Amino acid sequence: MTADNEMDIKETFQRAQKGHNKAKLVASLKSRYNKLEDKTLFHEEFVHYLKYAMIVYKREPCVENVIEFVARFATSFQSAPKPEEEHEEETEEDEEDAEDDHPFLSFIFNFLLESHKANSHAVRFRVCQLINKLLGSMAENAQIDDDLFDRIHQAMLIRVTDKFPNVRIQAALAMTRLQQPRDPDCPTINAYLLIIDNDSNAEVRRAVLSCIAMSPSTLPKVLKRTRDIKENVRKLAFQVLADKVHIKALTIAQRVSLLQQGLHDASEAVREVVCSRLLPAWLLRLEGDVIQLLHRLDVENCAQTALDTLKAIFDGMTPEDLLKHQLQLNDRKLMEEDSLSCENMLYWRALCEFIKSKGDEGEEMLEKVLPDAAIYAHYLSGYLKAVPVLSEEQRADFNQLELVMTKEFISQQLIHLIGCLDTNEEGSRKQVLAVLQEMLSLPHTPFSLVSLLTEKLLTLIPDDQRRIQCVAEIISDVREPIIEASHVIDENLSRRQQVQLAEVKVQIMEVKQALEDCISAQEFNRAAELKDSITELENRRNQILQEIAESNQPADKETRAEKNDPETLLRCLAMFAELLKQMNIKSRIGPTISALMSSLVLPSIANAHPAVRNMAVVCLGTCALHSMELAKTHMVLLLQIAQLDEVRIRISAVQAIIDLLLMFGFQLLSDTTILHTTPASQSPERQEDDAPSDDKMETQEDSAQSTLVMLSEFLDSEIADLRTEAAEGIAKLLYTGRIASAKMFSRLVLLWYNPVTEDDTRLRHCLGVFFQLYARESRAHQEVIENSFLPTVRTLLNAPVTSPLAEVDINNVVELLVELTRHSALIKPSTNTEEACVHDYLAAHMCGEMLKDPSAPEVRLYAKTLCNLELSQDETVKKDLHTLLQELVQAVKDRVCLRALEKMMAQLVDSKEQAEMLSASALQPLDVNDEASENPTKSVKRGKRANPGQKKAGATKGGRKPSRRADSSEESDGENVPESVPSVRPSRRAKAAALEKTKLDLNPLINQEVS
Repeated sequence: MTADNEMDIKETFQRAQKGHNKAKLVASLKSRYNKLEDKTLFHEEFVHYLKYAMIVYKREPCVENVIEFVARFATSFQSAPKPEEEHEEETEEDEEDAEDDHPFLSFIFNFLLESHKANSHAVRFRVCQLINKLLGSMAENAQIDDDLFDRIHQAMLIRVTDKFPNVRIQAALAMTRLQQPRDPDCPTINAYLLIIDNDSNAEVRRAVLSCIAMSPSTLPKVLKRTRDIKENVRKLAFQVLADKVHIKALTIAQRVSLLQQGLHDASEAVREVVCSRLLPAWLLRLEGDVIQLLHRLDVENCAQTALDTLKAIFDGMTPEDLLKHQLQLNDRKLMEEDSLSCENMLYWRALCEFIKSKGDEGEEMLEKVLPDAAIYAHYLSGYLKAVPVLSEEQRADFNQLELVMTKEFISQQLIHLIGCLDTNEEGSRKQVLAVLQEMLSLPHTPFSLVSLLTEKLLTLIPDDQRRIQCVAEIISDVREPIIEASHVIDENLSRRQQVQLAEVKVQIMEVKQALEDCISAQEFNRAAELKDSITELENRRNQILQEIAESNQPADKETRAEKNDPETLLRCLAMFAELLKQMNIKSRIGPTISALMSSLVLPSIANAHPAVRNMAVVCLGTCALHSMELAKTHMVLLLQIAQLDEVRIRISAVQAIIDLLLMFGFQLLSDTTILHTTPASQSPERQEDDAPSDDKMETQEDSAQSTLVMLSEFLDSEIADLRTEAAEGIAKLLYTGRIASAKMFSRLVLLWYNPVTEDDTRLRHCLGVFFQLYARESRAHQEVIENSFLPTVRTLLNAPVTSPLAEVDINNVVELLVELTRHSALIKPSTNTEEACVHDYLAAHMCGEMLKDPSAPEVRLYAKTLCNLELSQDETVKKDLHTLLQELVQAVKDRVCLRALEKMMAQLVDSKEQAEMLSASALQPLDVNDEASENPTKSVKRGKRANPGQKKAGATKGGRKPSRRADSSEESDGENVPESVPSVRPSRRAKAAALEKTKLDLNPLINQEVS
C-alpha cells in the first residue's frame, strides 16, 4: 500500500487546500472509503473538516481548492450511466434501489440541504456553491432521485431570494441543470425570469443570463437584457444570443433592433462583441453569404442599420475578401438591371463607400467596382427614366405599389453612389450634372428622389451663387414649363365655315350667271352692279378660306403656364429647402432667394394641402436663419402656426422658432435691438426683477415671456412628438445661455421623471444627456439648478394623489439635483477651495426651509440630503451653517432628523481633526469573516452613531455619500471595484511577499480543539 493510499481525511483536506493533484487525493480517499465497512464515522469526520471551509465567506484560494476537491470526491461515487437499451430493460425494483448506489453523494446532499437555512451568509454561500459544483460535475446524462431533485429545487428557489448577491448567484447557477425548457410552467425558468428582470445586482443578472435555457418564453427576456443599464450584462446578453440563438429564431424586427442597439452602444466592449461574436455567428449559420444576411433584414425600411452592419462586416475582411464573389458586375463594372435588387444595390453602395473612406489606399480597389462617371451617369439616367408612374387606380394594387417602391429604393442607392464617383474631370462632372438637372426637371421623377437628387447636384457645385442660379432655373422649369400653344380644332366652327364657303360659292355662280344674262340683254348698268357684287363675294370667299386655313394650321408658338398643383409645389419646395440647407449660413439673402420666397414659399403657407404647408414652413424657417430682418418679419406668423395648424406643421413651426431663437436670441421678439444691452444668458424672469423703465424693454420682456409660456404649455401636451420637440428646444436654449430660467429647468426635471413620458425614449434620452452636460458646463448653470431645487421638491410634495407626479420617488430626484450641483462635477472646477460653492447656498436654503416648519414630513428628506452635500472650506460659510444647524437641533424633535443634523455638524469640524480621526480609523484591522468587513457602509454607519464627531471613513471631500451603484452590488463578484489610487509601483518580490501574507490557511483552524 502506498503512502498516499494510507492518508486520513485530515491530511487529505490539508493537502487539498494547497492545490495538490486532486485526482490523486480523490483516488486515495476513495480507496480508504471503500475499505471501510461502517461508513458513518467517515461521513461525520468528512463533514467535520468540511465545515471549516464552509464558514469562510471570502473567496480565498485555499477554500476554493477544498470546495473543488469535495465536489470531485463526492461525484466520484456516482455510477456510470447505462446505455439507453439497458436502461429500458431495468425493472422498477432496480430504479427504487438506484438511490443506494452512491450513499456518500446522498449524504453530502442531505447535509447541504439541511444547512442552506443557516444564519451565517458564509454557510449559505458555500452550500449553494457546493450544490452547484456537485451538479455541474455529474455526467451529461446523469440521473438523481426525484425526491432529491425536488428538495434541491425547493432549497435553491429559496436561496435565489437571499439577501446576499453572491448567495443568489450560486443558487441560480446551481439550478442550471434543473431547468425544463419544454415545460411552460417550469418553476426554475419562472424564477430566472423574475430575477433577470427585477434583481438589483448586475452580477446576479449575469449569472442567470449565462445559464438560462433558450425557449420562446425566455428569449424576449434575454433580448431585453441587451438594453440593461450595466455594460457587462449587455455584453453577456449579446454573447448568449450569438452562441445559443439561431438567426431564424428571431423576427426581422428583433434582428434589426439588436443591430441598432449593439452597433451604437455607448460601450466599446459591447460593440466589439456584436462585431466579433454576433455577426460572425449569424454569417456562419448562413454559410458566409452576406446577401442572405441582408435578406434577413428589412433593408428598405432600415437602410442605415444595414449599412452599419455591412461596415462592421467589412472591417473584419481583408482587401481580397472584399472583392470576392459578392458582386455580379459586367464588363462595364455595372450591374445588369435584371439582377438589381434592394440587397445587391445596398451591398454595392456600402462596399463603394467603405473603400472610398480608405482614401488613397482604396482608389485602386474602387476602380474595380465602380465605372467611369460618364458611363455611370448614362446608366443612372436610363434606370431613373424607367421608374413607372402609377395612377390612382394602380396605387390601389399592392403588388404594383410594392414594385414601384422597390425601384425607388434602388434608385436612391444609385443616386447615393454618385458621391463615390471620380468627378474631378470637367467633362465627367458636366455629364453627371446634366443628368441630375434633367431628372429634377422631368415631371414624372418620384418625389422621394427630389431631395436626394438636389443634394447630390449641390455637392458638385461649390459656389453658392451658382447653386442658387441652378436651382432657381430648375424650379422655374418645373413650376412654369414651356408649353406649345396647340390650337384645338372646333368641328362645329369648321362645319359652319364650310357651309358659309359653299353658300358664297353658290352666290358667286348665281351672280355670274345673272351678269352674263345682263350682258346678253345689254343691261350694262345692271351688269356693273353685279360685277361689284361678284367682287364682294370673292373677297368674302377668300376671307372664309383664310379662316379655315388658320384654324387647320398647327401653332408654332411656345408659352409658359404656371402650375400650382400640390405635387409641383412640393417638388419645388423640396428643392428650395435642400438649397437653403446646403448654403453657407453666413450667405445673405439675394434677389433670387427673395423672389422665390415671395412667389413660392409665402403663398404655399396658405395652401390647402397639409404637406405643402409643412414644407413651406420648413423653407420659411430655414431661410429666416440667413436674415435677421426676415426672421423678425415672419416670427409672429410662425408663432401663430405653432398654435393653430395640424400637428406635423406645428412641430415644424416649433423647430423653426427654436432655431431662430438660438441664432438671434430673444431680440427677434422686438422691433428694436435694445436687447443688446442685456446679457444673453439673462432670462426673462430675471429681467422682471430689474424693473426697467423703458416701455420698449417691457414690451420685449412680455413677448419673450409669452413665447416661453407657449413652449412650456407644449410640455404638457398630450401629443408626444410636440412635447418632445418643445422639451428639446428649451434644453437647447438653456444650454446655449439664451435663457437661464430655474422654472424651466424644474419643468424639464419633472417631465423627465413623469411616468407619462416613460415610453418616450427620445425625450428621456435627450433630457438625460442634457442634464449632465448642462450641469458640468459652468458654475452659472449649477446656480440655475440650485434655484430650481426647492420649487421642484415642493411640486412633488404637493402633487395630488391623482397626479402622475405622486408616483415619483422624491429621494431619487433630490439625489439627482445634488449630484448635478457638485463642485467637483464641473469640467473646469475652481482650484480655490475657500470659494463658496453652490452646495453652500443649497444647504442654507434647506436649513431655512426646515426652520419654517420643523415638524413637516419633508424635514427628514432635507436633513438626509444635507449630509450628502459637498461643502467648501470657507470658514464664514461653516460658521453660518453651524449656527443654523444649532437652531435646527433645538427645533427638530424627530430622532432620525437629529442624527442626520448631528452628522452634518460633525462634517463641519476642523479638517485637521478629521484627518487625525480618519488615520486612526484606517489603522483598525478588519476580520475576514465579520459581516461589517463585507459591508463597509454598514460598519461606518455603526461607528458613526457611537462617535458622532468622527467623519465617515472613505468619504469624499465634503462628506460625499457612496453611490447607490456601489450599495446595490456590495456583495457580488466583479462589482464594487475600488478606483485605483496613483502610487509607486511595487516590485515583483514585494508583490509576492504581500500576496503570501494575505493568503488564508485553514490548518490552524483544523488543528484547534472543537469545543
